[in-house]
Amino acid sequence: MKSAVETLNPTRVRLTVEVPFEELKDSLDAAYKKINQQVTVKGFRKGKIPARVIDQRFGRGAVLEEAVNDALPKFYTEAVNEAEVNPLGQPEVDITELKDGELLAFTAEVDVRPAIEIPDYSGIEVEVDAVEVTDEDIEKSVEQLRERFASTNPVERAAAEGDVVTLDLTAKVDGEVLPDGVADGVSYTIGSGELLDGIDAAVTGLEAGGEATFTSQLKGGSAAGKDAEVTVKVTAVAARELPELDDEFAQMASEFDTLDELKADSRKRLENMKQFDQATQAQERVLEKFLELAEIPVPEKLLEDEVNTRKHNLEHHQLGQMGLSLEKYLELQGKTVEEFEAETKEQAVKGIKTQFLLDELVSKEELNVGQDELTEHLFRRAASSGMSPDQFAQAVVQGGQVPMLVGEVARGKALAVVVEAAKVVDTNGEVVDLSDDEDEVEAAAETVEAVTGEAEVAEEK
Repeated sequence: MKSAVETLNPTRVRLTVEVPFEELKDSLDAAYKKINQQVTVKGFRKGKIPARVIDQRFGRGAVLEEAVNDALPKFYTEAVNEAEVNPLGQPEVDITELKDGELLAFTAEVDVRPAIEIPDYSGIEVEVDAVEVTDEDIEKSVEQLRERFASTNPVERAAAEGDVVTLDLTAKVDGEVLPDGVADGVSYTIGSGELLDGIDAAVTGLEAGGEATFTSQLKGGSAAGKDAEVTVKVTAVAARELPELDDEFAQMASEFDTLDELKADSRKRLENMKQFDQATQAQERVLEKFLELAEIPVPEKLLEDEVNTRKHNLEHHQLGQMGLSLEKYLELQGKTVEEFEAETKEQAVKGIKTQFLLDELVSKEELNVGQDELTEHLFRRAASSGMSPDQFAQAVVQGGQVPMLVGEVARGKALAVVVEAAKVVDTNGEVVDLSDDEDEVEAAAETVEAVTGEAEVAEEK
């Protein structure tokens, strides 16, 4: 077999392949055997029809077509390996010559990973928010905990903001009660904003037994996004009572003996959360600068596929679970279709460039993924998917996605290398040291995942 490669542009090549006919022998034998099992010729046992009879009865062309279809993937793979290119997706194959007994010639055009020069990232500088926990932050945190331990007592008066009311709800659209439009015994805290728009005004001032009707746009269910006439009946009113902020509350709500110890723990937890947010912010901003330094062409077909994948995931997974259509989602977001298309394309371009650049850095720095790192990543992905680690691991193996997980961790390690080389300062002018963060690689992997999205740039040979 002879092959040659022609670069059409930085992200696409054409392979030209010539195969001597004798190299098709195994595929021809397989073609005759396959046709033998599929056809019946009077006077011959099934599977024992001579090749010359098959040629006469069904045509040599049918045999050649079967043989070529069988052989093409193998010859294409050999040509790819010989040319040392990294194809993306499936090739467009064109058989240019097929001479029976002499020659098979074909071309294969395919997108490839572009050659990328890793830029000098040692001079990257970014600014991030300072880690500051105020007394107000502490008070808010303790107050949220206090809210969780609030008690309710029935009262015989009109409902007011902050009260917990028990409601019966009926929703109608165009005068018809919806199949899923009736709910009884719903507990709701007035002012929480957790139910329908307009319900706070409707129930405020009503005593037990009182009713009101209002119009509201449904957020979910069979008529999500439509305006409904909602009738609400208050069956009970209860006042919320918050516990006193003292040492007794601290003992009830936590493992601490005093309120001061509880507040000190809240401060520590908030600092840890803000440090994590700061590290994520640093990774995102360093990645932005890193991408700006590099020249990374993006294959058009790959970009088209990535855009379509992102749209599909949004429309059929995320929005589908919320009971929203894409049109309703855009309306709620205040975006036009054109703005959504442009935004999705921009995100897809950034995701592809991020993967290309970090994969190149993985190769250049010879970054390897250890079993412990892969296991930790698998546990986190399992937790975010709502599956047990064993279930998730089984699904990953069955789906052939282990290389994908390895790639995610490797890119996280690559980004961590860039972040460690960068200068990160906070808004107070203080240098931020992220090198001591034990979870830096895993956090960086999360940052990369958020940018690259669920679709993986697949290499196929």
